[in-house]
Amino acid sequence: MRRRTPFAAVLAANTVSTAGTSLTLIGVPWFVLQTTGSAGRAGIVAFCATLPIVVSALVAGPLIDRLGRRRVAIGSDLLCALAVAAIPLLHRADLLAFWALCALVAVSGFAHTPGNTARYVLLPDLAEAAGTTLARAAGLLDAVGRGSRMAGAALAGVLISLTGPASVLLMDAATFGISALILGIGLRGFRAAAPDTGRQPVSLRTYRSELREGYGYLLGNRLLLGIVLLAMLMNGTDQGWGAVLLPVHAEESLGGATAIGLLTALFGAGGLAGALLYGAYGARFSRRRVLGVCAVLSGAPRFLVAATTHSVAPLAVTMVCAGVAAGSLNPILSTVIYERVPDALRSRVSGALTAGCELAMPVGGLAAGLLVDGAGVRGALLLTGGLFVLATLGPFVFPVWREMDADPAAGVASPPVPPAPRVPPASPVLSSWGRLRRGPGRRARTPRP
Repeated sequence: MRRRTPFAAVLAANTVSTAGTSLTLIGVPWFVLQTTGSAGRAGIVAFCATLPIVVSALVAGPLIDRLGRRRVAIGSDLLCALAVAAIPLLHRADLLAFWALCALVAVSGFAHTPGNTARYVLLPDLAEAAGTTLARAAGLLDAVGRGSRMAGAALAGVLISLTGPASVLLMDAATFGISALILGIGLRGFRAAAPDTGRQPVSLRTYRSELREGYGYLLGNRLLLGIVLLAMLMNGTDQGWGAVLLPVHAEESLGGATAIGLLTALFGAGGLAGALLYGAYGARFSRRRVLGVCAVLSGAPRFLVAATTHSVAPLAVTMVCAGVAAGSLNPILSTVIYERVPDALRSRVSGALTAGCELAMPVGGLAAGLLVDGAGVRGALLLTGGLFVLATLGPFVFPVWREMDADPAAGVASPPVPPAPRVPPASPVLSSWGRLRRGPGRRARTPRP
């Protein structure tokens, strides 16, 4: 029997949580710029927020199965709610030092990744329980996420202009709490989200062994390594864009936080349209070609246009087009990863994948802040955009990306086939054109086996 409630609960929780995360992604950089006036410090805060994400992804994979995906997702949301809410509350009490701000965003980043990974690895089980295909479920989850980011970004721009960034952070904390409540109710009794009781007793040796299994599988698959490298470079430059370059450019030339909210919302709207278009028509085209073209178009144009314009209109059009291109990326990559990772290794390999994909994010935000201080906003935009172009050429250059369009089962070794029995020369054989012909002993009787 179909059971759609768990999938619906994860979709609803992601909708609320992702919209709240969009509030923070805009609210924290703007909060730092308003309270410190330094692009370099904004880069430091971005570094502190993303480095724990990588560390958490490196070590959390085996723990997700042991603790249970439902518990990890709920605990992650609750801890993020506390860390985010503490920022405006301490600021209002005049107790928020810069080191405390860095520590709180670090705690939020460290707690956020295991919860996201727990939801991510549940998707195949959720799709099966709901009676839908994995590709459709991945596309729907991505479309919901992009729509939530669009709504959250638009709301963040308006709220920051009206009430300031502190209230936006309080709203984000509330969304984490609502998400935890939805997951607690919707995933109750769902077997795939429960702790794995069949594993060996917890010890440092078994933990290291399970961690090694996940990284060993990733390092042994060239296509997965290519995906990690592509996502790592794209995420690093995107982090510089969202955490430093766009806020500074908006403050200097575009009119403030309202422009950030508008541009981010337009990018999310384009992403939603792109995800829906790919879900409807994407199966007709080569995955590799769609991924390569859309990866280039999703980033390079916005860096170039932002570096050459000081008005919102041309950048707004560019963000919509870039969002449409970006909408197909996650459904393609998620489907390829799900097809190639065994169920038993899903949590461990997903943790390794997340760590690799987000490895450059701390450096991206920090480097963007230093580039703005050293080369100005325009120079930083052009340099980062050039790096983005180089990062997205991989699907066109390296042959391993052609495996995206191959049957994943083709790379699995089949069991050995016993040699065929030797056929006597006098037995009938098939010619190259399929007609039956005889061997040299045309009139001889066929020997018995």
